[in-house]
Amino acid sequence: MTAPIRLEPAAALDVAVATSRHWPARQEAMIAVESEPLDAASARLAARRGTEHLGGADLRAEGGTVRLVLAGSLGAQPGDADLVAVLCEAAFQRCPGAGRLRVADGPALAGIATGRLEGDALVERAAFHQLPLLWRRASASYPLLRSGLGPADGRPPLRPPQPTGLIYRRWLPHLGTTLSLRAIDRHRDLARFHAWMNQPRVAFYWDLAQDEAALDRYLAEQEADPHLYGVIGSFDDEPVSYFEFYWAMEDRLGPHYDAEEFDRGWHGLVGNPRHLGRPKTQAWFTAVTHCLFLDEPRTRRIMGEPRASHTKMLSYCATTAYTKLKEFDFPHKRAALVCCERERFFREVAL
Repeated sequence: MTAPIRLEPAAALDVAVATSRHWPARQEAMIAVESEPLDAASARLAARRGTEHLGGADLRAEGGTVRLVLAGSLGAQPGDADLVAVLCEAAFQRCPGAGRLRVADGPALAGIATGRLEGDALVERAAFHQLPLLWRRASASYPLLRSGLGPADGRPPLRPPQPTGLIYRRWLPHLGTTLSLRAIDRHRDLARFHAWMNQPRVAFYWDLAQDEAALDRYLAEQEADPHLYGVIGSFDDEPVSYFEFYWAMEDRLGPHYDAEEFDRGWHGLVGNPRHLGRPKTQAWFTAVTHCLFLDEPRTRRIMGEPRASHTKMLSYCATTAYTKLKEFDFPHKRAALVCCERERFFREVAL
């Protein structure tokens, strides 16, 4: 039985968001959603792929309710789910203060809505952003099988192969840009990786100011390690950042806390100085955390171990729902253990 859900007061529509971009996980082509304001509390959304009109909806803020009224018979077929998800994301972007949408129920809402109210489907923001409909390229989940690697008393689950190509992509309306993450290509990205690691501000934290041959060996060793992989982050396809995603239980962090099998962690840097600054760096924190939660639905926590003295990094963590749990010592640094819990992230962080 579904518990009743109380609708919270909705924020006003953001009519400044004129056109947004969306990528259904099961499709390659981008869908654009154009917004035509009808008045201060409503807008008409039209979804297009190139010049083809796909469908639309009216978005209305009615008292304490944000209602998405799908046009025509849209939503009446299960195959409409991708387009309905796109229109839901567009609606949330245009109503950044809304915690949920009210949509006429139909077969396409079966995998999107998490509640019902007076015959309508309720699409909860915190649940919607966890669904494998948009943002994260579809990937097969691995079953819980034990790896033959590691100590007999602590063998981790068998991990999926390292990804290739595009991993994650999302339009950021507040920056007017598309953020994307792709797996690093050791040959294609080596020169860029070398240049970034040899910047003094990066070398201070990463200690990898080495020549290309040494960094090529570093990336080759990473390719052979099933517990982590490297990622290049871009804004509008311009490479900006480098990240390492890892399974925390098998990482150097694992022995320093009570690690769970699906805990994830990451390290990151902004290598392109054109894109420094708090708004863009905060976008990376949000996107990377979102990507890792989408990657494995059994992941309950994203962990981190920044320097305890790195106050700027800790401030970004706090804004992205990471809690500082303790301080501890690595051989090379005094670290802060930080933790982001799934439920809190999707409840508190704007996506």
